[in-house]
Amino acid sequence: MSLRFGRPAARRLTAAFAVMLGALALAACGSSSSSSSSASASSSSSAASSSTSAAASASTGTSSSSGAVDIASCGTKPGVKATGTPINIGTIDTHQPGTDFTDGPNMINAYFTCVNDNGGIDGHPLKLFVELDQTQPAQIEADAHQLIQTDHVVAIDGVFDLLECTLDAAYWKQLGIYEMDAGIAPECWAGPNSAAVNMGPRYSSDGAVQYAIDVVHASKVVFVQSNVPGTGYIAAGPAAIAAATHTPITELTANVPISDANSLAIKLVDDAGPNGAVVLNFTPPEALVILQAAQKLGLEDRVKSWGCSTPCDTDFLAKALGPKWNHKLFVNAELTNPDDHNGPDMQLYKAILAKYGQSVAGGVGSFSEMGFVLAKFLVKALETIHGPYTLRSVNNAIVNISNYKTDLLCSPWTYGHLPLHIPNNVDYTVTPDNGKMITVQGCTPISSADPQIAEYRKVAEAAGINPGG
Repeated sequence: MSLRFGRPAARRLTAAFAVMLGALALAACGSSSSSSSSASASSSSSAASSSTSAAASASTGTSSSSGAVDIASCGTKPGVKATGTPINIGTIDTHQPGTDFTDGPNMINAYFTCVNDNGGIDGHPLKLFVELDQTQPAQIEADAHQLIQTDHVVAIDGVFDLLECTLDAAYWKQLGIYEMDAGIAPECWAGPNSAAVNMGPRYSSDGAVQYAIDVVHASKVVFVQSNVPGTGYIAAGPAAIAAATHTPITELTANVPISDANSLAIKLVDDAGPNGAVVLNFTPPEALVILQAAQKLGLEDRVKSWGCSTPCDTDFLAKALGPKWNHKLFVNAELTNPDDHNGPDMQLYKAILAKYGQSVAGGVGSFSEMGFVLAKFLVKALETIHGPYTLRSVNNAIVNISNYKTDLLCSPWTYGHLPLHIPNNVDYTVTPDNGKMITVQGCTPISSADPQIAEYRKVAEAAGINPGG
């Protein structure tokens, strides 16, 4: 795997992430250094160095449940290392204090390493080029050109980024690239050249608010999210869900990293009231800071329920919160819950994470699940190609992905030639239960009260594609 962190700097990356089990805040170094490796993806490389304690613990904890799977099934030639010309794949991911999405590309790299150890793609190893950014537009646009013009990647797969879809959409369209991502920015779902395996913050927040209203019967919702680009777009979804049921909603933002969690927790509870619900949209470490502050102040029972978008669906959070939050926090889960599902792909995900995922700091969780699905779907698409792996042949295979199934998603996943893509729009709700997440609501469509969801289902049905809802 090749890694660059912060263009145009050229110093070697020396920062390490620490998963702090006391404060349980993910501390990201503010270095603007960069590094690259000429080696193909390997189990020892990562998009960012991290403390191995949490990752190793999470990975080891899943090994017993993944014993039935043959990990070599990730490839077509078990035990045969791929030695041909590498197939270069690119990704761009946000990595900055308060917003660290590197578990996604690190899991993709883990999957690629498994594939490379078991035959590769017709003997060709996969090589992942990772560009890490700090939400600087010029840097992200330069990263895209670097991947194409210098690294000669033939696909963009696994983008976990706050701005990338917005900034690079026109460039990808010009080149005929069909990006696969786990998006954040609106354009990840709103254009013809991007399709996400996740719902992203808007539609996942829709699901969390929908659960609070339809199941918990909250009389009011307070929705709070990190103050990062795209907050207005994200908030529009929950606002539409609440309006459809005539439920009052208050929408707030908070700067990250959060500096005064106590004051924020008090405000959220006061605004929601005893019959209201608080719904968070933050990365796990930031959500944890708020929830722990609420617990310290004795506020966890002062509202009818707490909710969170998909990033909170991780055992990292469930273990840190402890039993006081059992069945009090309801998390929208865009992918299948690893703690109470164990289908073939879930077993393979856990096995690859345990063997190759030492750099996945969050261990079992939604970001690593997304990375697994993105890697699996790309590999399956590449296996359909007969002939050279070119920009054109690879992206033709990607856009023609149709009804790919995995037990990590509620519905089959299709790309297709559409003006917008929201192929994942049916999901679960989970809640903490003694250090794990358990499913409390099965596959449930996100409400078409969100006009973006309604539009996607309309165009998908017109094209003969299963819209998922």
